[in-house]
Amino acid sequence: MARFAAGDAVAVRRAHPPGHLRTPYYIRGKAGVVERLLGEFANPEELAFGRDGLPLRPLYRVRFAQREVWPDYAGAGADTVDVEIYEHWLEPARKAG
Repeated sequence: MARFAAGDAVAVRRAHPPGHLRTPYYIRGKAGVVERLLGEFANPEELAFGRDGLPLRPLYRVRFAQREVWPDYAGAGADTVDVEIYEHWLEPARKAG
């Protein structure tokens, strides 16, 4: 069962484990919003080592403000970037205040 739904604010874990990783380095530690759940798939971090990739992991498309990802971004404030991220890399975003 998926932990997050479309519209949920999430943050990408800031982790640096060894091995094959499916989460881009530049997005770790950043906050975004779940755009949609894409389904459940075998974990590619496990498949890379010849394992079965089970249990299946929910995969999300998460939308980030470009300025959240790259602080020096000079484009329009409404510009976004979408990244597909497996659930084990996500946590609820902390609320300001």
